[in-house]
Amino acid sequence: METTREEAHRKSHDATVNALNALLEKNYDAEQGYKNALTDVKSDNLKTYFMRQAAHRSQYANELDASLRLLNATPVEKGSATAAAHRTWMDFKTAFTGKNDEAILEECIRGDKAAVQEYKDVLENQDYLHEYKDVVRNQLSGIENTLQTIKGLEDIVD
Repeated sequence: METTREEAHRKSHDATVNALNALLEKNYDAEQGYKNALTDVKSDNLKTYFMRQAAHRSQYANELDASLRLLNATPVEKGSATAAAHRTWMDFKTAFTGKNDEAILEECIRGDKAAVQEYKDVLENQDYLHEYKDVVRNQLSGIENTLQTIKGLEDIVD
């Protein structure tokens, strides 16, 4: 029979695994979204920027994967079905409306705003193991910086 302390630790472990896997999935989605964006934009500068962002998200995914393995948990292996469906919808939509750099930046902003909120939700949850908060905080900071940069880029793109 599990003691109260063991039960609390197991619940924290499970909450941590669920939270980190959700963020891992979000990073797989973001990495793929940036890869799609870099193929669709016309500006070489945006292509380079999106390539760097895809690499950052891959790095974040690797960090989360490693954290999950330290917890003896199985990391998710791909992004969400919802994001894949959204990318398909965006491909269909842009086939009719045209792909322009501003519209692509707007989608990147929307995706990063959602990521920021998900990271904040994870940090506000007190149920998970605190030794992983630094990884989450550092990644959140990087995503917030990216969001500010993209908002600035949107202002200068025609």
